[in-house]
Amino acid sequence: MATIVESNACSICKKSSAKFLCIGCSAYFCSTHFKEHQQQLSTKFDNEIVKSHDALFEQIQKLENSNQVPLDLFAQIEQWRKATIDKVEITAERARHELAELLDKKRKVMEKQLEPITKEIHVRRKDGDFVESHIHRLRQQIHGIQRLLQQYIGQNPTKTTVIIDNDQINWNRLISIRGDQQNTTFLDNINIDTKWLQNGVTVAGGNDFGSEMNQLYHPWGLRIYDDQTIYIAEYSNHRVVEWKCGATTGRVVAGGNGQGNQSNQLNYPTDVIIDEETDSLIISDYNNKRVVRWPRQNGIHGETIISNIGCLGLTMDDDGCLYVVDHDAHEVKRYRVGENHGTVVAGGNGPGDRLDQLYYPRYVSVDQEHSVYISEYDNHRVVKWTKGAKQGIIVAGGHGKGHSLTQLSNPYGVVVDQAGNVYVADYANNRIMRWSSGATQGKVIAGGNGHGNQLNQLLSPISFSFDQEANMYVSDSGNHRIQKFNLDQH
Repeated sequence: MATIVESNACSICKKSSAKFLCIGCSAYFCSTHFKEHQQQLSTKFDNEIVKSHDALFEQIQKLENSNQVPLDLFAQIEQWRKATIDKVEITAERARHELAELLDKKRKVMEKQLEPITKEIHVRRKDGDFVESHIHRLRQQIHGIQRLLQQYIGQNPTKTTVIIDNDQINWNRLISIRGDQQNTTFLDNINIDTKWLQNGVTVAGGNDFGSEMNQLYHPWGLRIYDDQTIYIAEYSNHRVVEWKCGATTGRVVAGGNGQGNQSNQLNYPTDVIIDEETDSLIISDYNNKRVVRWPRQNGIHGETIISNIGCLGLTMDDDGCLYVVDHDAHEVKRYRVGENHGTVVAGGNGPGDRLDQLYYPRYVSVDQEHSVYISEYDNHRVVKWTKGAKQGIIVAGGHGKGHSLTQLSNPYGVVVDQAGNVYVADYANNRIMRWSSGATQGKVIAGGNGHGNQLNQLLSPISFSFDQEANMYVSDSGNHRIQKFNLDQH
């Protein structure tokens, strides 16, 4: 805290006997006032730091006790429970009414069938006009109606069934709790001061290009799961692979059955995200012009959820809305849960360089305010479209194609952090850049050392993602590998 120096005036008593310099506030003190200053700092440390820390720790520990969680959250669950019970009661009452109507209808039919038999019995009994053949015929008619009746009200009715199909209801997902979305590209654990080691580590591929399980072939989009498992869309292998942390080989989790448009095939996939709500992968199947959903575990084939779209980049916001870059239509669409058509949230005015246009957009990111950030391949820029905006603003590049710090050259992957700093894969410049909010030029955070396959080099980087510890994973497409750039802790 202090350095003993030649005498200077004490900042408190102004005497020239001050021999102590506080390296924190750069003030000089005499021995008496230096001790007082130390005590003041100690008190301030206890009051502002220790107490705040202890209070925060206590609040965190309260999460162990559900009684401490905001009551409104439990009230919402209770409200849902009551509403669901009401709906079940209404549905059950409707079913009872339908059953009663059906039985009444059948009763009237059988009564009508029995009516002529009743009349004939009365007449024949009154007149005594019956022989064996009459008895046999009437018995058969009565038995026929009895058999029909038993089909509806007997011990094992065959004509009436109460169908209870609980398989149509996923009870585990009827109500669920949503925490942080795995795929939101808005980051809250990195900022303008975050740095990464400049030498990357190959964590997937790196064994030349090919289709063996220790190889990649033009990796494009990628996502990192909680346990640092990497999901990679392999553009030229027409598959999505999973690489566990520390593994030397991957595993095919989608596609991998050759190039094609069948439900078990992909055709130049460009991006993949993880939907934790359904434990599935959502994949941009570009050449098939569709977005497909595959089970994350043991999936055999995918399900098309969006058709007829030139899909490239994907992302998801905290509400579970899906954002899809329609590269061919020069626009970005948002799809709310359950929607098939989507809403244009950026572009949609044809190709061009006006601020209300996009020109071959590649990838998209979304922030906590639902603004979207889009990389434009042919405009060499990243634009931000706030929610509901009619045009965007340039937040990176926009000064033509080039390699200066004010320029981008065919940008691809884009990510935004909590402060609005933009991270972009500068494809043709073989680098990853960060542009602070409002800056006129960016800063290289990885690569930028010429094209090559050295540990500090990249070759045509497409996309990148971050794990929960803020380590950065880059899809080094031209080198057919995934490079991990560890967080610089110094």
